[in-house]
Amino acid sequence: MQFADIKNDIAFRKIFGNNTKKEILISFLNAVLKLEKTRQIMWVEILNPYQIPIVLGAKSSILDVKAKDKAGNEYIVEMQVTDKIGFDKRVVYYSAKSYSAQLNIGEDYFKLKPTIFIGILNFAFLENPHYLSRHLILDAETQEHKLKDLEFNFIELPKFNQKKQELQTLIEKWVFFIKNAENIDLIPENTDDEGLRSAYQEADRHTWTKADLEAYSYARLRETDEIAREMLVEEKKAITIAKRLIKRNLTNEEIAEYTGLSLEKIEELRDETA
Repeated sequence: MQFADIKNDIAFRKIFGNNTKKEILISFLNAVLKLEKTRQIMWVEILNPYQIPIVLGAKSSILDVKAKDKAGNEYIVEMQVTDKIGFDKRVVYYSAKSYSAQLNIGEDYFKLKPTIFIGILNFAFLENPHYLSRHLILDAETQEHKLKDLEFNFIELPKFNQKKQELQTLIEKWVFFIKNAENIDLIPENTDDEGLRSAYQEADRHTWTKADLEAYSYARLRETDEIAREMLVEEKKAITIAKRLIKRNLTNEEIAEYTGLSLEKIEELRDETA
């Protein structure tokens, strides 16, 4: 088997937005939300099912996977590869927008159903040392949870370091799959959940169509280009700050600590500004 990188746009949506394999998304949601058997999600409607971009290499028509269960609760599952400025605000804005979009003009508020956001992040975002965190709207003094219609869950992949033989719970097996699938060639023996096993099977690129494979490759190129652009922007910012600090007579070591630039680069900038 040759598994795809699940963090790739095409792979992520092909697996979690698959209308013919809804057991994948159902299993993932139940694992992340740690729902008891009597409250587990049994059925979902995928609101933006996977489709290959019409123009190869263009951005897909969806940014994430959205779904709704039988009770009308909406779920947003998003893969975020890089830590972009304003990510925290965008998460709140997007979730609130999705929540309010449930109502047409003139409809009553009681028709609104909860919106639950699940962000899978390929970077450290929060101070919480655990890889999975749940965020609710609570009373700051009493911790009362009265406002229940917005919930935010984050999976921070860099904080998950368990090995294949250490996996016990279903959420651990899911996070291992998302983080490491491209680096293994067999479905782990302890994969006993139907949804997760289907996810591995769908991630096997040997079963993909030519169009899927081409779209996957283009998505990888776009991601590489975007990361390179972001790194260039960050370096330019660091250089600008370093030049200001040089004028304030800070040492190279102090400037390196503030900017992340190498001592050699700072010395080069010092020569330029002399």
